[in-house]
Amino acid sequence: MAKLILTLDGSYLNEYTLTHLKTTIGRKSSNDIYLDNLAISGEHAVILKQGNDFFVEDLNSTNGTRINNTVVKKQQLNNEDVIELGRFHLAFLEHEASAAAFEKTMMVHPEAFSTKPYQPHSNSTSVAQASSPRQSARPSAISNVLSDDDDQVQPALVGKIQVLNGTSSGRELVLNKALTTLGKTGVQVAVITKRPNGYFITHVEGKVLPVVNGVSTGVQAHALVDHDVIELAGVKMEFYLSHA
Repeated sequence: MAKLILTLDGSYLNEYTLTHLKTTIGRKSSNDIYLDNLAISGEHAVILKQGNDFFVEDLNSTNGTRINNTVVKKQQLNNEDVIELGRFHLAFLEHEASAAAFEKTMMVHPEAFSTKPYQPHSNSTSVAQASSPRQSARPSAISNVLSDDDDQVQPALVGKIQVLNGTSSGRELVLNKALTTLGKTGVQVAVITKRPNGYFITHVEGKVLPVVNGVSTGVQAHALVDHDVIELAGVKMEFYLSHA
């Protein structure tokens, strides 16, 4: 079932299942998705369900509606599209489209993974340390990633994840989209977002939160650092940075 994941500056706020033919978004409290912010118009936008398709339509809002950083008036939504309303982001997740997921566990298509024997990515550490300020201790890294003004991460470095356990061990996924959904629907789901100042993992669904390096991430967006080990829905994955 399709849903929207609401975030503000990378922090998870809420999620909305799209069960109605019309879902309104705006600053008025009467909206289905109420965003109490002056950058949002009283009746800002609407999500329309037409058959099996969903569309977003801007309602002549003051500051406009964007999809994947492009201003739109009305546009069909595709899986993992990100609707941008001021500093609010609504990620569109169409779970039916994710049903053909990687071994029904990873909610990304299997063709997105390349297969190679697993090798620790020790060579990427020097690249990350030379190019990124996030080589410092994790507490300062976490405080930095919540600012959109941090542009120190070099574009030449691309985030990737590699599966570490199970029958899919060694498979890799390049994190080249603004938002990549991982997990198992109904069990545990998280999203990894790619932003100018780095990569973040955010909890979306499930009673158990994602674990990074053996520690729960919490409910807010969590900065990922080169060689972090992510545990999600029984799958262990290594996040690392490498040249594109």
